[in-house]
Amino acid sequence: MTTAAEPTAPTRRAQLKFVLILGGLSAFGPLSIDMYLPALPQMAGDLHAADTTVQLTLSAFIVGLALGQLVLGPLSDALGRRGPLLVGLVLYVLGSVLCAVSPDAWLLVAARGIQSLGAAAGIVIARAAVRDLFSGTAMTKFFSTLMLVSGLAPILAPLIGGQLLNWTSWRGVFVVLTGFGALLLAVVAFFLPEPLPASRRSPARLGRVMKTYGRLVVDRTFAGYALASGLLFASMFAYISGSSFALQGVYGLSPQAYSVVFGANGVGIVLAGQLNGRLVGRIPERTLLRAGLLLGAFGGVSVLVSAWAHLPLAALLVSLFLLVSSIGLVMPNASSLALAEHARSAGAASALLGVLQFVVGGVATPLVGLGGPGTAVPMAATIAGFALLALVAFLTLTRPPVRPVTPDLPS
Repeated sequence: MTTAAEPTAPTRRAQLKFVLILGGLSAFGPLSIDMYLPALPQMAGDLHAADTTVQLTLSAFIVGLALGQLVLGPLSDALGRRGPLLVGLVLYVLGSVLCAVSPDAWLLVAARGIQSLGAAAGIVIARAAVRDLFSGTAMTKFFSTLMLVSGLAPILAPLIGGQLLNWTSWRGVFVVLTGFGALLLAVVAFFLPEPLPASRRSPARLGRVMKTYGRLVVDRTFAGYALASGLLFASMFAYISGSSFALQGVYGLSPQAYSVVFGANGVGIVLAGQLNGRLVGRIPERTLLRAGLLLGAFGGVSVLVSAWAHLPLAALLVSLFLLVSSIGLVMPNASSLALAEHARSAGAASALLGVLQFVVGGVATPLVGLGGPGTAVPMAATIAGFALLALVAFLTLTRPPVRPVTPDLPS
């Protein structure tokens, strides 16, 4: 018998549709961030702004993603997923247009904030919709499958961005993002059914929402999984925000070569995610999560050693590949384990997962530039530090499932 906490799994055809649509929504963050990374140095010159000012466009986007998820997650628990999602997609298209026509860096920062509020709807509602549709191992497997679609974003986005710069300016990148947002708006409007039935919705009263958030924050196990994924995500954000300047400025890569390197690291996310999907059900999710966090910590420390000791570029690139690949193991398992016990507040729980990822990522972003443009060590130290903290959060806060003890029977 099916309960609200145990939804009936969709058919295989419906699953394919959900993979494509929810994967596209999950890709909002990587596409909106990674596609314009190769253009950051060009933007600084074109807008007559300092590198740190241009990097604020990334910080503003991350903060907007966090705040948007806090509001839209509980709102979608109350109103259903489709309505808030459609409003968010309209905001994304509007913000993207404003980014394309912004005349100076500070207006671009504000436009990125508007764009990020719309992107937040796609990210938080896609993750909550997975919990609406699946449970248990099936949910983890679906999250792993999503990595195949959303993982293509960090592969294709910098490649597309780098190639766009061959025949247009950075403004053309935001025109392409406008088109992507408009396409998803049409797809959701016509092809995405409501995944959350009215019987499983929760009232959107402020007191109830705050109580739900409070319950989630003090849930030690939920907090452990959320922090583990959020801190490792921050490590990757340090790489995202600093690698453009480090690899091009310090190691001399062209924008096109940098795009290829960045895309190759995205391949690692896809491969790790698909490996995770095959192993789930045979190996416990906690074990796979632990393995991913260990891989991330090892990769992060290796990045720091490579930068500090001035090892060849190949050593740094291999270390970055290991770090980024660990995301494909960590995110599906951490998301599934964190959401498993929160079916009726999946939107709020999904929002907190996203907030931790992007707020901590926003903190990590400015740290990578503290040493100036001539060194990659601050970026490497930030990467290593957050990757190690992610492993510590998992080991100290999460608890393995409690198994009932069978008393010894007298012989």
